[in-house]
Amino acid sequence: MTTRYAKNAGAVFSLKYHIVWCPKYRRSVLTPPVDDRLKEVLCDVAEEYGMTLHALDVRPDHVHVFVEADPTLGVAEMVNRLKGKSSRALRDEFPALRSRLPTLWSRSYFAATVGGVSDETIRRYIESQKGK
Repeated sequence: MTTRYAKNAGAVFSLKYHIVWCPKYRRSVLTPPVDDRLKEVLCDVAEEYGMTLHALDVRPDHVHVFVEADPTLGVAEMVNRLKGKSSRALRDEFPALRSRLPTLWSRSYFAATVGGVSDETIRRYIESQKGK
């Protein structure tokens, strides 16, 4: 059974994100065996930084990650850790990535929060707290 909320010394939280990023120039370089090694590296990085990977999908030209993290770890920091460490590892292990691309990843990424309730539910809850 999964718990709905996690906690640390000072907070109870549920911070889950859908993050997507692409190789530089959206090149289709995440093919076997690079794709499998990327999955391993991303799992290692997530474990190292206390992130939970709920889902991971590597397509030839982009990566989808469904990740949960402690509130002390911001989205930009999560993305930088995942992209930075994976870029170094893959470019060291697969020299063709160094010769084909100036950097492995593009600088941009997509990030969206994934929550259990709608915006409207939150608005109604906050409105209902007036006068309590």
